[in-house]
Amino acid sequence: MIQHPAFVAEPWAVRERGLDLGLLAQTESVFALSNGHIGLRGNLDEGEPYGQPGTYLNSVYELRPLPYAEAGYGYPESGQTVVNVTNGKLIRLLVDDEPFDVRYGTLHEHERALDLRAGTLTRRARWSSPTGGEVLITSTRLVSFTHRAVAAILYEVEPVGSPRRVVVQSELVANETVEYTSGDPRAAAVLESPLVLEENVPATDGVAIMVHSTRVSRLRVAAAMVHQIDGPERTRVEAQGGGDVSRVTVATRLEPGQRLRLVKFFSYGWSAKRSRPAMHDQVVAALAAARLAGWDGLCADQRRFLDEFWAGADVEVEGDAEVQQAVRFGLFHLLQASARLEDRPIPGKGLTGSGYDGHAFWDTEIFVLPVLTYTYPRAAVDALSWRKSILPMAEARAAQLGLGGAAFPWRTINGEECSSYWPAGTAAFHINADIAHAVTRYVDATQDTRFERDTGLPLLVATARLWCALGHHDARGRFRIDGVTGPDEYSAVSDNNVYTNLMAGHNLIEAADAVLRHPDRARHLGVTLEESAAWRDAATAMFVPYDERLGVHPQSEGFTSHAVWDFAATRPDQYPLLLHFPYFDLYRKQVVKQADLVLALQLRGEAFTPEQKARDFAYYEALTVRDSSLSACTQAVIAAEVGQTELAYRYLGEAALMDLEDLEKNTLDGVHLASLAGAWIALVAGFGGMRAGQGRMCFAPALPSGITRMAFRLRYHGRLLHADVTPGSTAYRLLEGEPLMLTHHGKEFRLAAHPVTRPNPRSPLPEVPVRQPPGREPAPRRPS
Repeated sequence: MIQHPAFVAEPWAVRERGLDLGLLAQTESVFALSNGHIGLRGNLDEGEPYGQPGTYLNSVYELRPLPYAEAGYGYPESGQTVVNVTNGKLIRLLVDDEPFDVRYGTLHEHERALDLRAGTLTRRARWSSPTGGEVLITSTRLVSFTHRAVAAILYEVEPVGSPRRVVVQSELVANETVEYTSGDPRAAAVLESPLVLEENVPATDGVAIMVHSTRVSRLRVAAAMVHQIDGPERTRVEAQGGGDVSRVTVATRLEPGQRLRLVKFFSYGWSAKRSRPAMHDQVVAALAAARLAGWDGLCADQRRFLDEFWAGADVEVEGDAEVQQAVRFGLFHLLQASARLEDRPIPGKGLTGSGYDGHAFWDTEIFVLPVLTYTYPRAAVDALSWRKSILPMAEARAAQLGLGGAAFPWRTINGEECSSYWPAGTAAFHINADIAHAVTRYVDATQDTRFERDTGLPLLVATARLWCALGHHDARGRFRIDGVTGPDEYSAVSDNNVYTNLMAGHNLIEAADAVLRHPDRARHLGVTLEESAAWRDAATAMFVPYDERLGVHPQSEGFTSHAVWDFAATRPDQYPLLLHFPYFDLYRKQVVKQADLVLALQLRGEAFTPEQKARDFAYYEALTVRDSSLSACTQAVIAAEVGQTELAYRYLGEAALMDLEDLEKNTLDGVHLASLAGAWIALVAGFGGMRAGQGRMCFAPALPSGITRMAFRLRYHGRLLHADVTPGSTAYRLLEGEPLMLTHHGKEFRLAAHPVTRPNPRSPLPEVPVRQPPGREPAPRRPS
């Protein structure tokens, strides 16, 4: 865990006072900047020391071999790994010939701050070289939300006490040394120097340009930089370039009171099809637009963009300053991961690190897109449009597996399956229903009929066809889906996973309904009346197992008959279990990695009675070890729904602080986007009780003791809503749009121009005693 006294709980910033070199990699992820197209890890300006250098372009990857001890039909042959592209962040400094390196000399003060309203990373350092030359360095870095291809840095140096000779070197560097953890030497060889130089134009005319291509995937990447320099009269500027480095060197002598000011604009572009001259011209044009805006213009545009975002997305939390900071930090990173996707995926780590090889998973549709749908719906459109763009590959994959419809990849960058472990990958067919669920959620929230016709319907039809090919009606007429893996990866290749079956049934009904709304488009897709009727039949007959003896739903058929994992004999250092026990042992025991049946309670809640939810939740609490960061937010939502608000509060803290406290001990690889989204989900869907569907939005607010007030904003049906929750009541306001009907704790009301206040009743459900596996209890919330 990050026991970091420098991370002070502030409402609108994440601030680090001092510099802990042992936490460099973690803070590089926390302080990463992105816009969904470009991602810059929060490395120090001077480049060293570092935990992991990282500059990423969404969907720029290199192919690598996937080794198998025994090959099998349908196994993916190649994996994909995100590439650390040309680094434009580098600005090196020499003071009286001594390189600025925080490991040497004396670092008198050091502060970095991620400003969640300005969209910038600022840094202030006061340093003395080993020979005593003292300087003050300040920098501000941004990745522009309004200029998709542009990032910029303002870098300033001033002497302290005495005149200093100062040299600043601003660079573009490709093929930096990065340590990859793969044990396959062939993969290491591929990734060691993935970029092949095609062009290096030194900045003789003010603009430095480098163009590379990846060795195997053959993607072309261009980067360019230009500078605005303000210094004393005799300031000297030189440009050099060769190989994988392009450099602009600025040398001057600074008297006390003088300052060297350098603004660095740098731009990126990539393509699988465009020529080298076209890529060259593209990044030059992006720089021209950035220079036209200027540094002040870029900062002003950034602030306006974020002001508009926060006006429709902010969540206010009183009583817990850490959660207040964390939920805004999470929303900021979700925006950074998605603002300028433009038909590209949202990776599980965003563009903050190389974790999971940069792959996108089902996390996007089930955890990230619900937040974006109600706060920044444009990004949800882009993410789902990317799914539509890879639909031909998903259909080809289904055909390879002998199935109809589309089998979307479990993990991917470009749309091809990259999971070499098929029980947790290929068999996790629920990702297809997860995509369909995201489509229907978006359409319900926005009433975007054009999107439904052009993008949503093809996705719904293709995924519905998969379920009819994958499942079958048994002798009792029940529709079964056998041999699949649900969200819980400690239970693989099971029959009739409840989550999968309920989500598939919803997928089938929604597809049939959408076909009726768009008959012409459906005919174009080849859908017949008989086919859509078969979808409805399958959904109606969908088998949902139930254990009458225990009075709970088994996670999958027969699950509650398995032996219970010996939690008492499992040491704390043996978690996560997958790193210490064979999957064979996990698969045949009652032990749950992450919310599975409980996730079904959240997403398909209408399929359960309130009493069933309470019993199911209590049963699976005792089995769920949360070896995945995807679990806590879902457990928070259902804990709140069944009246366990204090337990829900503990789970909220775990989801919200996943990266700020490095709870999973892997924030160094990038932030956990799904868990960051989970902070919003736990607050809004958990303590706000928000549910939406079938054209209606409902609320059932109930706060834990540690939160004295919570307010949040949502977009629904073209309206902007504001809910202000206190322990005793909730006040609703309509900030934009026409009046609409809402539901508060089961009672409908009309929200128009005037605010409406309703009392918050206590939960009618008696608290069912719950316990977690020994040593896996969520940590109590600390007083803020």
